[in-house]
Amino acid sequence: MAKDQTKNDAEKEAAARASLRYVQDGQIVGLGTGSTAAYFIKLLGERVKAGLKIRGIPTSERSRQMALSLGIPLTTLDEFQEIAVTVDGADEVDPQLRLIKGGGGALLREKIIASATRQLVIVADASKQVARLGKFPLPVEVIKFSQELVAKKIAALGAQVDLRRGRDNQPFITDENNHILDCHFGEIADVDGLARKLSDMPGVVEHGLFIGMASVVIFARGKEIVELRKAVISD
Repeated sequence: MAKDQTKNDAEKEAAARASLRYVQDGQIVGLGTGSTAAYFIKLLGERVKAGLKIRGIPTSERSRQMALSLGIPLTTLDEFQEIAVTVDGADEVDPQLRLIKGGGGALLREKIIASATRQLVIVADASKQVARLGKFPLPVEVIKFSQELVAKKIAALGAQVDLRRGRDNQPFITDENNHILDCHFGEIADVDGLARKLSDMPGVVEHGLFIGMASVVIFARGKEIVELRKAVISD
């Protein structure tokens, strides 16, 4: 297990390093959340120290604190509503570059930042590449008031629904003071349809299906770097 973890960590760092070429001087850069995104923030901090001029917009308080500790200048969506590039991780990626995100609990801010980003670059180790989404439980952020109602409705769609809890066994609280339901669907037959149903459900703040948002996905598989790009449909 430790050997696999070391391999995954090495792949995460390699993917994060490969993503740096998408960051250019003078850009507004979205800073993702999670273990792979943390490698990117660390490497970006080294580039900033060496003279790269960028400003970052973090997707979580954790990423904000890390960026500040590394001397990365930060800004906000209040100041800039368009982001040149965001580098973030994913819990699963399918062949259409649809994602499950939110394992780190930051899916709401991550999706807001992704929606404002011209180029969303996803970095991941090889274990995150899947044929069909759904083995990883789908995070759904809900307001506390609606939690039990939403859990019942999602269960009716065929999922086992668990309230996410922290280390103290208390409900996990997001940066926006909401709860997260981890929804175990198994392989999802109709990703787009499920996304619509969840988005239409009163009480759901956001869900972890990111559809049509990723521009590039960078996987590290051993020492190999694989880049997948969103298909461009021409007239």
